[in-house]
Amino acid sequence: MKLLLIEDDIPIGTSLQRVLRSAGYNVVWLRHASDAKKFLASYSFDLLLLDIMLPGESGLDLLGWVRARGDATPVIMLTARDSINDRVAGLDGGADDYVPKPFAIEELLSRIRALLRRQCKQLTASWQVGPLSIDTARRKVAVDGVEIKLTAREYDILLALALDAGKVLTRAQIERSASLLEGADSNAIDVHIYNLRSKIGSHLIGTVRGVGYVLENA
Repeated sequence: MKLLLIEDDIPIGTSLQRVLRSAGYNVVWLRHASDAKKFLASYSFDLLLLDIMLPGESGLDLLGWVRARGDATPVIMLTARDSINDRVAGLDGGADDYVPKPFAIEELLSRIRALLRRQCKQLTASWQVGPLSIDTARRKVAVDGVEIKLTAREYDILLALALDAGKVLTRAQIERSASLLEGADSNAIDVHIYNLRSKIGSHLIGTVRGVGYVLENA
């Protein structure tokens, strides 16, 4: 999952980026609203973490710009301004959640997971696709109740397929959804799919020749 963090405080931004990456997220960290606009005009993200008090344009200004362009990406506001009026302004401006500073990192991670589940219409932290279960809170995968060890990239690709189980995804769609690094070897997806099949069972991931791959949902 790809997150955009907009936070001008260097110690906070550095710490958040490290923690979020440790939790398995692909994080882009920016310090100014103007830079965020440039990124959002060219790239899509699964969730935005947005500080209200930014230099120049405020986080509320950026939030208004995001929603005005029809972008429904989930937004969590991060700010030391925790008055009722500030919270109302953020939520009424289109934010999905509001976390006042200082906050417990476990609570923030839980709120992130909850919003991402809601975005994908997932009701719990666990996906069940046939014999396959994916615990998105702990990044654990099991087949018929037996835990399977996956690399971070294998997990990301499997989750991308699980989000659209039963639907054929092209290599490009999988790359975007799994947030693979730009310029990756064109055979990277094929290699990871091969490794996934060897671990979870070749029958669970089908190939549609000339199109892409599908996670079987039965």
